[in-house]
Amino acid sequence: MKIGFSLPQFGTQASQGDQVMRYAAAVEQAGAHSLWVGDRLIAATNPTVGYGGEDTIPDQFNAILDPFLVLALAAAVTERVRLGTNVLIAPLYRPALLARSLTTLDVVSGGRLVPGFGIGWSPEEYEAAGVPFTHRGARLDETLDALEAIWTTDPAGHEGRFVSVREHRSELQTVQRPRPPIYLGAFSAAGLARIGQRAEGWLPVVPVPGPPGWGARLLRMRAIIDKAAVAAGRDPEGIHTILRVNVAPGSSVSQVADTIEQVVAETGFDDVFVDLMYLTDSVDGMLAAAIELLGRLRG
Repeated sequence: MKIGFSLPQFGTQASQGDQVMRYAAAVEQAGAHSLWVGDRLIAATNPTVGYGGEDTIPDQFNAILDPFLVLALAAAVTERVRLGTNVLIAPLYRPALLARSLTTLDVVSGGRLVPGFGIGWSPEEYEAAGVPFTHRGARLDETLDALEAIWTTDPAGHEGRFVSVREHRSELQTVQRPRPPIYLGAFSAAGLARIGQRAEGWLPVVPVPGPPGWGARLLRMRAIIDKAAVAAGRDPEGIHTILRVNVAPGSSVSQVADTIEQVVAETGFDDVFVDLMYLTDSVDGMLAAAIELLGRLRG
């Protein structure tokens, strides 16, 4: 089993951002396989849409560190772990700027970037970025098209309905060739089909504590991905799955470990990372939990 963890980025952990490098180095040394960041722009005080189907936004989102800078800090003090985004809200970014940041991360990390993208859920974040909230799926597709062009052609350019990049020189190549693998977070039928049609990986979520039958639910969603891949003439076996484990406040390390072991046994998806945002307020607490989980899951 491959086990990864979130980096200190949100809430009280964000105020301890000077410890990101210490944490990243220690978690890699303890045997972790990956380190991850998320993406929030603002936490609206009166949100039109809340988080996770609720009416509100978690307090942890009131303080945020920049995902690109946090990953760069982790890259500087590690040598082996993969460095992932779960997920960047791709339509909020101009593709040329997004490509520059991601290319930089892949180059300075020696090809360890795992770029994960999604469309987000907050109208207020789109407004703050100056991007219409409508046609988010189409904007994601065109952003991915633009990244593909920038990463694989020189000169590079893209002309779309929502996203365009004027033709330009694009000499700097990512270490991963022909480009880093694209991972997408999705739960809707349309989003899952998009993964089958064009992505190299899926980023589903496992809650802790979770309702019974979560593994079967994941397999039903994965079947939609596989069907879309076959229809697009792609091999479903080439689409990787990385499970994100969302830990509710008050959960214990034992609960997290038990849930992971159960879902991995039910699905066969054995590449996971644990979001420690709600488990503890401190970086030291994150590190202790990560080391304990690594010891428990490696048995």
